[in-house]
Amino acid sequence: MGERTRLRSYRPSAASVVASTLKYLSLLLAAAITILPILTILFGSIKSSAEFANSGPFDLPKDLFDFSNYAVAFTKGRMLLGFGNTIALILFSAVGTVFTGTMAAYVLDRFEFKLKKLIMGLFLLLTLIPSITTQVATFKIVTSLGLYNTMAAGIILSIGTDIVALYVYLQFLESIPRSLDESAIIDGAGYFRVYFKIIMPLLTPATVTVLIIKCIGVYNDFYTPYLYMPKQSLQVISTALFKFKGPYGARWEIICAGVMIAIIPTLIAFVALQKKIYNGLIQGAVKQ
Repeated sequence: MGERTRLRSYRPSAASVVASTLKYLSLLLAAAITILPILTILFGSIKSSAEFANSGPFDLPKDLFDFSNYAVAFTKGRMLLGFGNTIALILFSAVGTVFTGTMAAYVLDRFEFKLKKLIMGLFLLLTLIPSITTQVATFKIVTSLGLYNTMAAGIILSIGTDIVALYVYLQFLESIPRSLDESAIIDGAGYFRVYFKIIMPLLTPATVTVLIIKCIGVYNDFYTPYLYMPKQSLQVISTALFKFKGPYGARWEIICAGVMIAIIPTLIAFVALQKKIYNGLIQGAVKQ
């Protein structure tokens, strides 16, 4: 009797069952909305041109193992060159973002000066301004500096401290005791030595998070390379796909194959590093 009474006490109510069902249905719906476009691209990438034009988006291709579109996309799209330029752009942009982000966060968190609140307000204000509205001025500045059609244009535009990196570093710095800085300064260390020897090593978890977010952002960026680096030898992985779109139509089956090739590195990176992304975003938000 006691065991039956205990089981009855753990019986879920009708409201909790409905809530649980709705929760899982919403998760399944969200997963379907995310996966269906990828399946459409996958099916399209292994179809012929005629089959792509005369079949539905979710119709299975006749030959599931025809990867000729992938060969065309990789060779004629010069995607190997795109991968090389993308990696170079990511490396310089990521290193520059880490240094500008950590330095800006270090100054804003550790020093008191009159314009501190104004600068913080300007960083927040910049996030409210659509970047497209500033492109005319940005383009004129890049052109006047002689950086148009060079890799330096994409690197400099990506290095600028973004509010996400600044926020992540500020949250981590708040959890680092100021007594460490004060002890080092008493022992004769300067601000630069404190920054390089104490602050930078302790910001490693935040740096990993910022690097992952920045690298994925630069990898997926199409607008900046397309506008500021149109030279064929400077194409990145995102602009390499644009070769198959012409004034008289587009070879969508080749574009789908190129998209799948471009998705694979980011998919592998996210699956392997997703825990670090989540932990880095929330770890510094709680003060010890």
